[in-house]
Amino acid sequence: MQILVWVFEVLFISSLVGVFPLSLAETTSPGVCSEADRAALLAFKAKIVKDTTGILSSWIGRDCCGGDWEGVQCNPAGRVTTLALQGPVKDSSMYMKGTLSSSLGSLPFLQVLVISGMKLITGPIPDSFSKLTRLTQLVLEDNSLRGNIPSGLGLLSHLQTLSLAGNHLKGPVPPSLGNLRNLGMINLGRNSLSGPIPASLKNLHLLQSFDLSFNSLSGFIPEFIGQFRNITFIDLSNNQLSAHLPISMFNLVSLSYLSLSHNQLTGTIPEQVGNLKSLTSLSLSSNKFIGHIPASISRLQNLWSLNLSRNGFSDPLPDVSNRGIPSLLSIDLSFNNLSLGTVPKWITDRQLSDVNLAGCKLRGSLPRFTRPDSLSSIDLSNNFLTGSISTFFTKMTSLQKVKLSNNLLKFDLSELKVPDGISSIDLHSNQVCGSLSSILNNRTSSFLEVIDVSNNLISGTIPEFSEGLNLNELNIGSNKIAGQIPSSISNLIELERLDVSRNLITGTIPMSLGRLANLHWLDLSINRLTGRIPTSLLGIKFMRHASFRANRLCGEIPQGRPYNIFPASAYAHNLCLCGKPMLPCRGKKQETSQ
Repeated sequence: MQILVWVFEVLFISSLVGVFPLSLAETTSPGVCSEADRAALLAFKAKIVKDTTGILSSWIGRDCCGGDWEGVQCNPAGRVTTLALQGPVKDSSMYMKGTLSSSLGSLPFLQVLVISGMKLITGPIPDSFSKLTRLTQLVLEDNSLRGNIPSGLGLLSHLQTLSLAGNHLKGPVPPSLGNLRNLGMINLGRNSLSGPIPASLKNLHLLQSFDLSFNSLSGFIPEFIGQFRNITFIDLSNNQLSAHLPISMFNLVSLSYLSLSHNQLTGTIPEQVGNLKSLTSLSLSSNKFIGHIPASISRLQNLWSLNLSRNGFSDPLPDVSNRGIPSLLSIDLSFNNLSLGTVPKWITDRQLSDVNLAGCKLRGSLPRFTRPDSLSSIDLSNNFLTGSISTFFTKMTSLQKVKLSNNLLKFDLSELKVPDGISSIDLHSNQVCGSLSSILNNRTSSFLEVIDVSNNLISGTIPEFSEGLNLNELNIGSNKIAGQIPSSISNLIELERLDVSRNLITGTIPMSLGRLANLHWLDLSINRLTGRIPTSLLGIKFMRHASFRANRLCGEIPQGRPYNIFPASAYAHNLCLCGKPMLPCRGKKQETSQ
């Protein structure tokens, strides 16, 4: 869903009048830069104590407008009009560390100010930014800025784009932002803002994109939101908003994306939801909605993503004909008060990519889909499905993730014929039997990243692991698996979580386990392991959880972090483990924590 949000915002920004390329086009043939502007830029540079992007290393020489100063553009008079410094958000090695200098407020001709994706720029947004009265674009997202949003930003009357997303800003949304009547996009998401959505925002009549997601905002969704006639994107998800949905919201005929998930909203979805004729994505998950899903939802001709999971919606589902919701690709009705019995034909007969019907009281055999080749993700967990699985995956050539956990499925692992491209298999808490070698062998796909077959009836031993596997999660806990942990476990170099607890595993913990540098979750508890906990585990630097409880281990616990500061319960009920956090080893003085 986060990728979906990103796509919508990129499309919106690229459609704005006066965005970066247009602003840059106005700056051809600049003159020699103003000495005052150059001084302001160098004062900003001086506040950046580390720059791994290399951008600021180009800021040398007298002429900041000659094209050599990366990210700087000027007008023909030599005044700086654009400062655009954008770092790659997903590359943690590229960043700027420091604070924002108030000197940037001394660039009177600045129209575009973008400092985004720099990760380690901290401190407050300077109050001096309120002097940048020509500013049309202010983008300070994905940094580490702190403090309140300055109310002085409400003085920037020409502002069309305001994004402060992905920082550590707190306090209220300033009512002064309601003065920004030219604003087309506002994004304050992924911060720690609190309080209500201010009533003054009703003045933003040109608003097209409104994102306050991932904050701690409270109160209700204001009725004035229905006045934003041009709006195409609304994301108020992951807050603490409550009360009913405002009826005015369903007048927004241009609205394409609406996410109100993870709030405390109540009441029913009104029939007027069918008026949102441009809607392509609707997410109301994880709220307190009740009642029936309205039949008018079938009138949404452009809707391709519908997520109503984790609410209190009740039977019956609307009777959706073949012509209803014709664009639908993804549906999630999981964990409501629905008792579907079987998957409705209007779902199984469509060309869908994602079907999520967890906790919908499905019964009987696994469903058959008319277009199985289109499915990429299926979640039918927490139901009462029975029987075998032998033909379920037939022709599911695009399937990547399947979750069938917490059902009554009864089959042998040798019957499991999964598509080559699958990346995640979750079958935990069923009645699956057989040997792990049926799914973990030299034919196992390198695409497979997650296997969870815990809490079943699987027996046999743990097979040898060949090179080239890319598993990052392996959970085989709570079965009847015996034998030893093979030393070839070290071939799972991408492994992050390993759970073999509650089995009948014997032998020693292999030294080679210490080569799994990415491991941060390890559970070996309630088995029959003997010998010592190998000191090679000290080589795993990111371990956050480990349990060796209820085995037959003996000897000194590795005396280094984090093993010597894990709770004693992680080592309880063994033969003779000693050393911090347990009692000192006999004849050895306990040392302080390293």
